[in-house]
Amino acid sequence: MKSSSSSWFSDAILYHIFIDRFAGYDEDKDWQQPDFMGGNLKGIVSKADYLTELGINSLWVSPFYKTDAYHGYHITDFVEPDPRFGTIEDIRNLVDTFHQKNTRILLDFVPNHCSAHHPYFQAALHDRKSKYRRWFYFNRNNKRYKTFLTIRELPKLNLDNPETRLYMIEAAKYWLSMGFDGLRLDHAIGPSHDFWKRFSSEIRTSYPDAVLIGEAWLEGLRFRHLKTLGIRYKYWRWIRGFRFRDIRVEYQNVLDGVLDFYFRHRITEFIAWKSAHEKFTNHLRQKMLDHYAQVPEDFYLPSFIDNHDMNRFMFDTGQNKEKLKAALAFQFSLPQPPIIYYGTETALSHTKTVCGHVPLSDLQARKPMPWNELDHEMIEFVKVQIAARKQRKK
Repeated sequence: MKSSSSSWFSDAILYHIFIDRFAGYDEDKDWQQPDFMGGNLKGIVSKADYLTELGINSLWVSPFYKTDAYHGYHITDFVEPDPRFGTIEDIRNLVDTFHQKNTRILLDFVPNHCSAHHPYFQAALHDRKSKYRRWFYFNRNNKRYKTFLTIRELPKLNLDNPETRLYMIEAAKYWLSMGFDGLRLDHAIGPSHDFWKRFSSEIRTSYPDAVLIGEAWLEGLRFRHLKTLGIRYKYWRWIRGFRFRDIRVEYQNVLDGVLDFYFRHRITEFIAWKSAHEKFTNHLRQKMLDHYAQVPEDFYLPSFIDNHDMNRFMFDTGQNKEKLKAALAFQFSLPQPPIIYYGTETALSHTKTVCGHVPLSDLQARKPMPWNELDHEMIEFVKVQIAARKQRKK
């Protein structure tokens, strides 16, 4: 059942932080290597005034659980923070600091899979009689198992097993008990629909104001990936051709919303890739209005123009700052909550494309925040857009 107490999110202006590369990192480290640079929770707190002055009123922070990867998505313990990111006290301080500034925080939660180094998986891998064998999808005859898509180091959790499901729900509740205001749910298409209904119901009972926003991203999927997905009618939908609308409907009345990849594709198509993008503004707006008309009013589609898995918008424009400004102005004029990925407000970009088939290319979208080289003119532009949006929402 969907929350009826999450109306605060309609006024949210979110700032998406990739912890390891935002603040507190070692400037001498090579950001093009998949290593921990040292960004941490204390670093985020140290930039609280900067974020408040920018005008945002909500944060989305990447995973800080124990992990064996700098990005935090290869989790080895779901209920302990990784010391490289901080301590429990640092987490409490993060929440308290931003709540005092009337800023809410969404935590990135990753229920679908874990690291192959997670002790539960290691127990299941080496002992067929281990109770944790049922926590994963093992082939009965060998050590083969289902994964997050085809990534062997990320075994897929069996969330339809009652013990696994309970563990993950309790982990989510644990973090919400520390004051987080909601969850961004990684790879929402992985767990089953039944899991999400139970998960949502349990969270609503304990934390009725918590917002649940899913990542329902199908781009780049192949037929071989379908067996790892929990969405209903997936093979029939594959034959028809996956559409964002079909997948979005999967989560209506279950979650509070899903990230709007449709918006990202359209704004790239009509602003980043058009030489005379001004001519297409009305056409783009009509497409978005038609898109929103298909969605219940209380189902959120937070918009974003870039994130940690894809090209920065500045790169897609050919390093054209005026197009970036046009995209941000358009984004902030729409009714759905906007998300700013760290660095977008200072026109952060890169020189090589992010490509799923090129190892480590995603590092291009994860460059450290350039605190010593901020584009203050661009930041002022973003401040104006945020202020204007707040005024319109009054």
